[in-house]
Amino acid sequence: MNNINVRFAKRLKDLRKKKKLTQEELAHLADIDYKYVQRLEGKSPSSPTLNVLEKLAKAFNVSLSKLLDF
Repeated sequence: MNNINVRFAKRLKDLRKKKKLTQEELAHLADIDYKYVQRLEGKSPSSPTLNVLEKLAKAFNVSLSKLLDF
C-alpha cells in the first residue's frame, strides 16, 4: 500500500465530509463512478489518475494544489 495513496484517501474523505457529501453525491458531481470513489477512500486506496484528480478538484471547487495539500 502506497503511503501517498493513504494520505490522499484521508484528504479526500475529509474534504467530502466537510462539504457534507456522500460518496454517491461526490461521484455524481465529479462525473466518476461511485465504486471508484469507494476505492479511492478505501483501506487499500487506488491511485487516482490526473483526469480524476482534476474532476475531484472541480467538484470540490478547489485548485488541484489545494486538493493535494496533505
